[in-house]
Amino acid sequence: MVAVEDGLSRLPSAGAAPLTRPPIPVSKHAVEEARWGETANIFEYGAAANPVMAPIPVLVHPAILHEQGLSRVIPFDINDCLEIETQCTSPNLMASFVRVCVGESIETNAVATSQAFYVIRGAGETTSEHGTVSWSEGDLFVVPVTPGQITHTCVVAEKGGAALYWVHDEPLMEYLGVAPTKKKFEPTLFKRERMLAEVEEIAHANVGKDVNRLGVLLGNTACEQTKTLTHVLWSLLNSIPANSVQRAHRHNSVALDLAVAAAPNVYTLMGKEIDSSGNIIDPIRCDWCKGAVFVTPPGWWHSHHNESAEVAWVLPMQDAGLYTYQRTLDIRFVDDELELHRSGKIRGSSFTVTCKQYTDMVEVGAQVPHEKQVGMKRVWSVEKGVEGGVSSGAKRVGMKRVASYQQVKEVAQKPCSSGGSGGSAKFI
Repeated sequence: MVAVEDGLSRLPSAGAAPLTRPPIPVSKHAVEEARWGETANIFEYGAAANPVMAPIPVLVHPAILHEQGLSRVIPFDINDCLEIETQCTSPNLMASFVRVCVGESIETNAVATSQAFYVIRGAGETTSEHGTVSWSEGDLFVVPVTPGQITHTCVVAEKGGAALYWVHDEPLMEYLGVAPTKKKFEPTLFKRERMLAEVEEIAHANVGKDVNRLGVLLGNTACEQTKTLTHVLWSLLNSIPANSVQRAHRHNSVALDLAVAAAPNVYTLMGKEIDSSGNIIDPIRCDWCKGAVFVTPPGWWHSHHNESAEVAWVLPMQDAGLYTYQRTLDIRFVDDELELHRSGKIRGSSFTVTCKQYTDMVEVGAQVPHEKQVGMKRVWSVEKGVEGGVSSGAKRVGMKRVASYQQVKEVAQKPCSSGGSGGSAKFI
């Protein structure tokens, strides 16, 4: 008998059309087939389509952990909350603090496709098979698959040691049962000065405008389509001006948010639902503390509030590179959703392909119109064609496939400037 999970019901058989098939001979592999069948489960769809799973909790990894003590890795490990066997902070990502005392070194290693390091405090250097890079507070760098150790050395720091915020995708590899072998991007460095200069430029360009975010997405030349930090990781350096609110938004990825700088009375409100004014219903409040990390669950509406007299900064790390590639990130801003609801619409997806484009695909048979050619990009398009009249005298409008190609563009790899024009924007 096939096992049925407790609390789930079998499909009723009354009135159901029987499934019939021609008689088949007795299998020569009955014993093996019976063994394979022992691990098969069949569920009633309505009861099992949304299985009950351990929720992503709102938890904080406090800054005090990296402000004192010996050189060590301090994992934000909540796999027990998630009912996952191996270390993780979210199902796909692992976040940790790395404390390196002045004059000392520490090694880190992860079976991961992507590793990101943000410098919370101090100055030093990191050496790996990819080379050596110097860093200081506010810098961020990412490295691809790295089988060997990565060595971090602290040269100078307050509180007796440097602190790094380290995020990687080893939990995703563990879940898939794989180990990465192919480098998907080159080691990439974002210097503090360059990021701040970009934020300042955006601020000047939006003077007098009502913008929901004032920050920069951190991209990679290897991720031209997704515009993300790596093909898995996504990050944003986001600022919240003094005495302001960033209205609610939501996305399907889990956010592991580092409060880079925050005075008292800076906080995030989170909740699963919003009211007709766009306010979060029964929100959880998570106060920002400089150097601490907090978890924002997937799909939850969240708004950022700065009731202080200073600019606040946050650096979220997400697995949204993967979600963006899969077209499932589904990021939504509350005022856009309210406008849709006022017009009597409920959006199924925020992905930008329209129903009309899908309709066109169906009308031409949803087929690839022409063969691939090396070095060329296929361009799929349709044109309306008018056929002869019908009995009513009307003309029939049909669709036909149009085959065309475009030359594939080779994107030049521009060297990243480590400097920048500076600017008045500050983390602290």
